[in-house]
Amino acid sequence: MRRKGKFDAIIVETTGLADPAPVAQTFFMDQDVGERARLDAVVTVADAKYLTERLKDAPEAKNQIAFADVIILNKTDLVTPAELDAVEATIRTLNPAAKLHRTTKCALPIADVLDRNAFDLDRILEIEPDFLEEGHHHHHADDIRSMSFEIRGDVDPDKFMPWIQELTQVQGPDILRCKGILAFKNEPKRFVFQGVHMILDGDLQRDWRNDEARVSRAVFIGRNLDRDAIRKGFFATAA
Repeated sequence: MRRKGKFDAIIVETTGLADPAPVAQTFFMDQDVGERARLDAVVTVADAKYLTERLKDAPEAKNQIAFADVIILNKTDLVTPAELDAVEATIRTLNPAAKLHRTTKCALPIADVLDRNAFDLDRILEIEPDFLEEGHHHHHADDIRSMSFEIRGDVDPDKFMPWIQELTQVQGPDILRCKGILAFKNEPKRFVFQGVHMILDGDLQRDWRNDEARVSRAVFIGRNLDRDAIRKGFFATAA
């Protein structure tokens, strides 16, 4: 990061079974990195033939799938269509929101991997409008599950901010990812937040459009999360 001139992109490749979270956290934590770069997307390559076995014997594999913004399901030529569908269904229980590509020899246009701006929730909602919908995903995949909540209307930032900060501090190790778009009371702009374990990042983005309902939505992906407690806490922040 110290060298003169600018990089177009920095690709950080971790070993096959590394936990992606600490790498992602660097973008939020490290002042130098945070000022000069933004985290574009976490990309995971999954082996269509062996993923199911890896998920059984390597907990990191589950983390990687749950954590990814883009999943490249590779070696699709080595499995039957039924096996492929089964693997994809397994991936979806762990991560309903990631963009998934089926490939052979990882052949994929670079634009599908780089500059995804996948941490931008607007982009996710364009791809999958019901990503933040209540009832969209109630899967149990061993211990990792995702949950989404919706308040039809505004939340009070003076209630929401302390709540989300405490939740991520206390349950951070178990929260792989959290994301949300909120309508703050008396605020024309949408507040967009996302988190990785204990690290939270959020800011006001574009204005709510006239044709949009002011709805506050949040998604949590993690393990051993108490759905009812989180739901109750979130609803208590309503304005």
